[in-house]
Amino acid sequence: MAEDYSQIPLLDLFKLELDTQGKALSEGLIALEHQPEAADRLEACMRAAHSIKGAARIVGVQAGVDIAHAMEDCFVAAQSGRRQLGVAEIDTLLDGVDLLLRTAGDAAPRSDEIAAFLAALNGIARPDATPASPAIHASVPASLEASQELPEPVVLPDPQPETERDDSGRVLRVSATTLDRMLGLSGEALTTAQGLQPVSQTLLRLKHQQTELRLSLEALQEALQPLSIDERAQLALDASSRLIDNCQSQLTEQLAVLERLERRSANLARQLYDEAHSCRMRPFSDGTTAYPRLVRDVARGLGKSARLQVLGNATQIDRDILEQLDAPLGHLLRNAVDHGIETPSERVAAGKPPEGVCRLEARHQGGRLRLTVSDDGRGIDLDAVRARVVERHLASPDTAAQLSERELLDFLLLPGFSLRNTVTDLSGRGVGLDVVHELVRRVHGSVRIHSSPGRGTRFELQLPITLSTVRSLLVEIGGEPYAFPLAQVDRTLELDDAQIERLEGKHHFLLDGQVIGLVEASQVLGLPSRAAAKDRLSVLLIGPPEQRVGLIVERFVGERLLVVQPLDARLGKIRDISAGALLDDGSPVLIVDIDDLLRSVEKLIHVGALTTPQAAPHRDNAAPRQRVLVVDDSLTVRELERKLLQSRGYEVVVAVDGMDGWNALRAERFDLVVTDIDMPRLDGIELVERIRQNPTLAELPVMIVSYKDREEDRIRGLNAGADHYLAKGNFHDETLLQAVRDLIGEAGA
Repeated sequence: MAEDYSQIPLLDLFKLELDTQGKALSEGLIALEHQPEAADRLEACMRAAHSIKGAARIVGVQAGVDIAHAMEDCFVAAQSGRRQLGVAEIDTLLDGVDLLLRTAGDAAPRSDEIAAFLAALNGIARPDATPASPAIHASVPASLEASQELPEPVVLPDPQPETERDDSGRVLRVSATTLDRMLGLSGEALTTAQGLQPVSQTLLRLKHQQTELRLSLEALQEALQPLSIDERAQLALDASSRLIDNCQSQLTEQLAVLERLERRSANLARQLYDEAHSCRMRPFSDGTTAYPRLVRDVARGLGKSARLQVLGNATQIDRDILEQLDAPLGHLLRNAVDHGIETPSERVAAGKPPEGVCRLEARHQGGRLRLTVSDDGRGIDLDAVRARVVERHLASPDTAAQLSERELLDFLLLPGFSLRNTVTDLSGRGVGLDVVHELVRRVHGSVRIHSSPGRGTRFELQLPITLSTVRSLLVEIGGEPYAFPLAQVDRTLELDDAQIERLEGKHHFLLDGQVIGLVEASQVLGLPSRAAAKDRLSVLLIGPPEQRVGLIVERFVGERLLVVQPLDARLGKIRDISAGALLDDGSPVLIVDIDDLLRSVEKLIHVGALTTPQAAPHRDNAAPRQRVLVVDDSLTVRELERKLLQSRGYEVVVAVDGMDGWNALRAERFDLVVTDIDMPRLDGIELVERIRQNPTLAELPVMIVSYKDREEDRIRGLNAGADHYLAKGNFHDETLLQAVRDLIGEAGA
């Protein structure tokens, strides 16, 4: 929708103005530190301060007026040559930017902070004058002073909404949710347009059949010519011939129309999708404005001198990825200054310029986004890394001595791993690189570390360019198609029976010397297996090396580029599923959450519920066992209850928290739920309430087992709908078992 500022409160507009002009001031001041005489930078800074001053006056934020006016005076003094802006002056002005950004927030600057800043700036702007009170305004250019009475704030959009400009230059404001919906609809339009091609092919086959029919009729007429047939039969043959000719002529015309429509629809749908997709993309520069100052401030705080070079500002990046990059890139840059860049004296002694340089580069390469964070510092001490690996018992001394450079550097990405022996404000806790690794893992990318002693360190991140599309492998499971993101699929295999080994009832095979377990995808997803008996099994290899699993599917369908369609938020987190998409024929397909799927496999293995790839013979005469769902975030309690119930013949399924339990209840049938109260994502009380509100689950018996043994806790649980409340602190084995028997009877009864 078009921008409508009439409904936005003035104070919110002022916050938008502060954010935009504050970034401009920070960028300009950092540039002026290296080029004090840059007239264009001075002019830009002065106008940014002037805009803030006018906007602050309109909304009645006097602190913003005073601070911005004093900064404006300082820039005027620098323009007139009365004052040079050195490092100390830039520091003071940057402090002013920080104060300005606080004027519209809850942590507004105190009067003494403002007075101290104004006194410092008055000294910069008029070094020979007595510090003036905030009410005394220095002269500014006439063009600015004339517009000062009713200045119009330069309102720019909030960082949340996406923005585009039409041909007339008007700013259009569209919410992120609307853009996502537009992208989804354009993806559906593209799929619908592609669906015309099969119709066209069907009509083409019909045209060929009509041609064959016409030839058959002509052959019949020739065969009947020597024979004497009555007039009625001849008229019928002639009418049939004319009708076929007419049908074929009309079909040819309509087929040509359909082919033109198909091409036009496909082109328009593709253009629509590309335009909608481009709205999600933002230049890399949108996410880098704070980094030059971050590098400068961190360096000055450590007694160092460093600056940042940003390359590839115009590189287009998916909005969601750009937002997620903020913290990881900030950590990498802090690390570069803290660990990599030397002090000025050390750099001079090493034959380097006293000022260190950090580089941040973004570019597209091979259909991926490649981000590089590098510095020209001391590099990484591999011997120190090796020693820390041994010290933390991550490897034996002999193993550590044989580790390659790449293997050693990968240890830096482990949680809590740090080369510092003491903890400071910036380092020593080993959490920065872990954040980087988590982002890369979450978006299915990769990170590589390169180091050259005395020359610097380089971190290379390879990420998808966009999260709105995903190249996937389609497979069939339970008779339905499922999509597996190709970035997380190691390889596909066809295994014959001779390659499969059986050990303790479990199936596995050998690949490159590694033993890999085999799992039925239909069992993990809770689907009926429809795999027909065949000589070879279709297997997907998924998971990291230490958790690799062979997933048996019914068949491979092929690769597809899918437009990701987020699932309705009201569904919550669906186990093992991340999103949906539409296939070329318009049919829906679910995209598998492979990380979640691996956790489901691990859980099945842990509780011993994993079946062999071949289905066990069905026993019609066997009495079904009572099924119990145990929901508890404590592994110890969960396993205690599982083993206790299983030992008495109950079939037990476990869930690690309330949401996991809720997903299990919607996917499978249970006779009883045993749940804790205090759990992440969804607590036990909320789980009981959801069960009672669900028509199909409302009569399901529920028992709460909790450490909370106060009477009010028991009443709260029973009021929520629980059938029994048992305190963990005082129950014994028989207490729990008797409660279960009271609710659902003996196992198998």
